[in-house]
Amino acid sequence: MKLPKEIEDIIHTLEEKGFEGYVVGGCVRDILRGVNPEDFDVASNAGPEDVARIFKKSYSDNKFGTVTVFTPSKRQNLKEVQVTPYRIESNYKDKRHPEKVEFVENIREDLKRRDFTVNAMALHPREKVIDLFGGREDLEKRVIRAVGNPTERFFEDALRMMRGVRFFATLDFGIEKKTKEAIKENAPLLSKISEERIRDEFLKIIDSEKAKEGVEELRRLGLLERFLPELLEGYQVAQNKHHIYDCYEHAVNALEYATRKKFSRHVRLAALLHDVGKPRVKEGNDKEATFHNHEVVGAKMTRGILRRLKFRKEDIEKVMLLVRYHLFYYNVGEVSESSVRRLLRKVGKENIDELLQVRMADRIGSGVPKAEPYRLRHMRYLIKKVSEDPISVNMLKVGGKDIMEILNTSPGPVIGDILNILLLKVINEPKLNKKESLRKEIEKIKNWDDEKRKEESQRAKKEIESLEVKRDEMNKKKYWVT
Repeated sequence: MKLPKEIEDIIHTLEEKGFEGYVVGGCVRDILRGVNPEDFDVASNAGPEDVARIFKKSYSDNKFGTVTVFTPSKRQNLKEVQVTPYRIESNYKDKRHPEKVEFVENIREDLKRRDFTVNAMALHPREKVIDLFGGREDLEKRVIRAVGNPTERFFEDALRMMRGVRFFATLDFGIEKKTKEAIKENAPLLSKISEERIRDEFLKIIDSEKAKEGVEELRRLGLLERFLPELLEGYQVAQNKHHIYDCYEHAVNALEYATRKKFSRHVRLAALLHDVGKPRVKEGNDKEATFHNHEVVGAKMTRGILRRLKFRKEDIEKVMLLVRYHLFYYNVGEVSESSVRRLLRKVGKENIDELLQVRMADRIGSGVPKAEPYRLRHMRYLIKKVSEDPISVNMLKVGGKDIMEILNTSPGPVIGDILNILLLKVINEPKLNKKESLRKEIEKIKNWDDEKRKEESQRAKKEIESLEVKRDEMNKKKYWVT
């Protein structure tokens, strides 16, 4: 439980001036778990004016009295340390922010206002952990339990219900029975919380290694329907004979695969939402049901969902794009290079890998054994093939005009011959591809007779064609296709 020197120095300085100082909150929880905290928070009976006076390099700009103290640390999470007065809070009219904040002298009073027992402990460099609510025992049992009366805690701040599920997913802890029951009972209070705060907690769940379990817990506790009801439209909505899971199960299974493969946040969100439009377009009975244009409807719904949750515009566009085109066709022998080029134009070369990842998540979420069958590998090969710049004279830093100027001639076969010769030289020696260097090469070739120039041009063309074939063979080998 050794604290960083920077934190010990802050607490020691406070004590020299006659005040107390304790490390509090999530960092104590992480220290006891043997995990390096993301940041450190210090609580003290010193008021904000006292802290600002003691630490000259500091600033404060909030009603909770928090003062940010700058340290000389080279560690990012220790460069700025927040020091907050012990306080109690009351009158949570908006179910989030207290109307009344009162500074107190006792660390125990401060700990009583905190959300969960594992976050309601204090640690001093030279004393034992102050644990009034059994947080250490809950930590050992891997349990999330509200401090005191859970309903009171959620009435004070309804976002704590989302935080509870976030800890469930990120810490891989269970939620204690009474705390869980209180979340179910008070889930409607989530409507009082801003979309931005809900989004931030939701993303921490999505980014966790237990993303599927987190989303499932949100559903079981009645929270998911409060901010993402569209996803629940697929709950117990059967698909056709090609699927063994209902729409909702398929979505969370796709998310699970994306999580296991550590795909990006964009891919995880798209995996969760890629079939969100299916329930609204479903036609026919379960085994023969159809879902025409569900990717189009789903993309529009995705845009609405992410806008409502105040996502950034670029994130909305990216996820919406992945949902819109996740159903691309990729049968070997039926997919042409031109159709692949069209897909690249629609999706963007920079997004194609993530689109393929969504498709892989879609497949595994459907219950098939292989995420990337031969057909999908062949699609990757075609994408690679049409994405690569062709080996062409257009790569050269000189053109026909330069040759005509140096040779003092007009357009003709000789221009093409020299460009072929120059291209092979540049392939073999890329540093040569500078205008000045190539003009010098043209001056040399200028003195060749017609026979030598034609022979060298033919040799260059054959070698370049051979290089194209080798590159294609390497790509086929890379993607295991024939």
